[in-house]
Amino acid sequence: MRALALRAGVLALAGSLAGCALHPVGPDYRVPDAALVNRPGAAAPFAQAPASAASGADSPFADAPLPPHWWRLYQDPRLDALIEKALAHNTDVRVALANLEKAQAADDAVAGQGRPALSVDGGPAFGHESGLTYLAPNYVPPSTWEYGAGASLSYQLDLFGRLKRAIEASRDDTEAARAALDLVRVNVAAGTARAYADACASGLRIASAERSTDLQQQALDISVRLQQAGRVGVTDAARARGQLQSLKAAIPPLQARRQAALYRLATLTGELPQDFDHDVAQCATPPHVAGTIPVGDGAALLRRRPDIRQAERQLAAATATIGVATADLYPRVTLGLSLGSVGLGNDFLGKDTFSYSVGPLISWTVPNTGVVRAHIAQANAGAQGALAKFDGTVLAALRETQTALDAYARELDRHAALQAARDESATVAAQARRLYQSGRTGYLDALDAERGLAATEATLAASDADLADDQVGLFLALGGGWEPDTKATP
Repeated sequence: MRALALRAGVLALAGSLAGCALHPVGPDYRVPDAALVNRPGAAAPFAQAPASAASGADSPFADAPLPPHWWRLYQDPRLDALIEKALAHNTDVRVALANLEKAQAADDAVAGQGRPALSVDGGPAFGHESGLTYLAPNYVPPSTWEYGAGASLSYQLDLFGRLKRAIEASRDDTEAARAALDLVRVNVAAGTARAYADACASGLRIASAERSTDLQQQALDISVRLQQAGRVGVTDAARARGQLQSLKAAIPPLQARRQAALYRLATLTGELPQDFDHDVAQCATPPHVAGTIPVGDGAALLRRRPDIRQAERQLAAATATIGVATADLYPRVTLGLSLGSVGLGNDFLGKDTFSYSVGPLISWTVPNTGVVRAHIAQANAGAQGALAKFDGTVLAALRETQTALDAYARELDRHAALQAARDESATVAAQARRLYQSGRTGYLDALDAERGLAATEATLAASDADLADDQVGLFLALGGGWEPDTKATP
């Protein structure tokens, strides 16, 4: 009972002293007023590129908020399944999850330093002391059982806020690791969508090249028949064969690109490269979001982008570290209680075997404050560097988003112009083909028309690929998927 009363008294005294703790040393964190994120222009609506007359449409963007699962705007169940699989099995996501768990464990370890620590020791022994202990040189004491047992309770009083600042820094590091996980998820989702779009766009370009090759083969067959009939010379047939070989040569690089995209898609989803989805290998229609794309504004972007959240939490952790270093200028006070019992075995836990002590332990490295101040200077420099990184992350996010908006809008204009050019080239090629077959024009004119059609077909297919890639790049720049105020885990 006496030991329990002493323990309760120590804990009450510790709580009383902790309640009298001073304000934690070091700066309290807040986003610095000079940070770029506080500039009014950073949260302004995006400077969207206007649609040109070539597209014949209004702006392709809407100010509506970007939905958390942006990939569902494609309305493509196959893409949804691939991204869900990637988020569950991607190795980068697994690494980021492990890093978060590591940070959480470190957070628990730091928080544990603010709790009382209890240690217990003890054990029996058989023997006797020497006769000289009893000042009897020829005396041999009888052997007997002895025992020793003890317990100590200690509690570090956080009078100057060292533990509080350390807990703040650890918690901010954990939040930064959580934002890093979100950043990996955003990149994995976008990478999966981009690989899928690349595979489908390559399939479209291969189909376009094969159609052009078939048309040129038909033209070559006609040239050979006309040559055999004596209506054209050898040169026309040779030109047709050369054009056919040029069109065939464009197909293998496209096939290699599609295969590379399929391999990339397989590894993103945690599969071996050769275990790619064979259904995707047959895709020849790139995914595309119809209508306007919701992009929101700068304020939403600054809240949404996980790399901005990560940099801001790293700044908060660096600021708290200043307090941790500053607290070393002040003494550390630990309040302790120890209880012990030592005696003969036949008097186990007798009332005359107990001992106890209670009191504070103060440690203070006064003569070595130069080292402490050097650590404070390091912490201040680290906070300045974290602020610079935070500003740089904000600038990069705004630049990437504005660039992606403009690139996508301009590619839409280019795509509309290429569609019109393709339609005109198809009309010209069809007319030239009929005139040549009737002998009313030379083959060179017909060959030029076919070449023009093949070129515009290939360019339009390449624009379809660029459009799909630019669209995914825009979603990546917008950073949607894991906003802090929405639990958007698929």
